Amino acid sequence: MLTVLRPARLAAPDVLRVGATGLRTRPLRAVLSALGIAIGIAAMVAVVGISSSSRAELDRTLATLGTNLLRVAPGTDLFGEAASLPPESVEMVRRIAPVETATSVALLKAKAYRTDLVPAGESGGIGVYATDLDLLESIGGSVAQGAWLTEATSQFPAVVLGHTTAERLGISAPDPAVKVWIGGEWFTVVGILDPVPLAPEVDLGALVGREAAAEYLGWDELPTTIFTRTREDAVEQVRSVLGPTANPQAPNEVDVSRPSDALAAQQATDEAFTGLLVGLGAVALLVGGIGVANTMVISVLERRAEIGLRRSLGATRGQIRGQFLVESLVLSLMGGAAGVLIGVGITAGYATSQGWPVAVPPVVAAGGLVATLAIGAVAGLYPAVRAARMAPTEALAAV
Repeated sequence: MLTVLRPARLAAPDVLRVGATGLRTRPLRAVLSALGIAIGIAAMVAVVGISSSSRAELDRTLATLGTNLLRVAPGTDLFGEAASLPPESVEMVRRIAPVETATSVALLKAKAYRTDLVPAGESGGIGVYATDLDLLESIGGSVAQGAWLTEATSQFPAVVLGHTTAERLGISAPDPAVKVWIGGEWFTVVGILDPVPLAPEVDLGALVGREAAAEYLGWDELPTTIFTRTREDAVEQVRSVLGPTANPQAPNEVDVSRPSDALAAQQATDEAFTGLLVGLGAVALLVGGIGVANTMVISVLERRAEIGLRRSLGATRGQIRGQFLVESLVLSLMGGAAGVLIGVGITAGYATSQGWPVAVPPVVAAGGLVATLAIGAVAGLYPAVRAARMAPTEALAAV
């Protein structure tokens, strides 16, 4: 009676154990090969994670500050000269039914300096603004230290500094003894503001009351910017009538914008840059995949004796092929998992340092692992096929 010999079948755990043998015997080579994959995945996860965290912070900021703030400013006339808003423009804007608040600032010719010894041309870009008392309510601003202008202090040489202005002037806290030189007069610092994302000019500004601006700084009482809050459901309707309302005589000389749009545009620019960095991460991932393929080819050449012996003992070509393919997949998966962890760690560290929420899209982490498996399969396919094609006698004779 003839007995038909059938090759033994390897269960999935056995295939995994056999495939990991080469990695255990050469741990340093395995770590270095996986490192290339890890760097590429970490770069991609970190870039996307930081971008997503930035976007989450922007969404949180806009949810807090609102997207219903509109900004009205003078444009240019038909001859290209700078236009101006009429003195009554703020009151006319307030008459628009859906408008909830409307306030103004006026950029003055004066500059702010830490002392009167600083040369006139070295103002650091700090602008001096005459402001209404309800400015903070409209722009969503808040006072970090000190106090905001009141009906009393707005009549005297008192100033509130924007967040960036205070940093540039080296003023950390308001004090009756702390003064800045504005337009040939000493102004006492009574407050410092928190950053105002929707009104960056306020961050780099020194704010004084309307009465003080007129008395000490020669203000002509013409506003240069009007900030208005409107109902959320009427933003576009109000936006369309703000120009004719603010300056009925020349509505084409009025620029109307929504500050939140500028933040969204900045985010879009950041996302385009993120795409470039993700591309660079993909290149690093490709280089890592080539490193894995190189490692697997060398492994096949070095382990010809093992291949020949296993083939002599009855291992099929499919089993040899599966062994080296699994080895490549495990090697790539190790690098991918390490890269995801590193990328998440980098994202968490950077977002926390910036005060942002940590946001790593799960699809990015999952996609990174899938990409490493695909690279591992491609990188290990040729070495696995090459190992499987070796005849037992050829492999043993080459030793």
